[in-house]
Amino acid sequence: MTLADLPAVKKLSKAEKLQLVEDLWDDIAALPDDLPVSAEEIALLNKRLAAHRAAPETALSLEEFKRELAARL
Repeated sequence: MTLADLPAVKKLSKAEKLQLVEDLWDDIAALPDDLPVSAEEIALLNKRLAAHRAAPETALSLEEFKRELAARL
């Protein structure tokens, strides 16, 4: 399925599309065991976590992230 298959979604505002993405993500996250994580993905996540722990001040707060995201829309 692609966006072309969902013409009603194409007509949504950016805010409505973001809400739809959030709703879809929540639905997917409700069943985490349905999405296995590969060894490569685990290694990448561990590398990113180690980088964050080494320099936590480089991370954005949720509010900072939202502001930066909104500025791009």
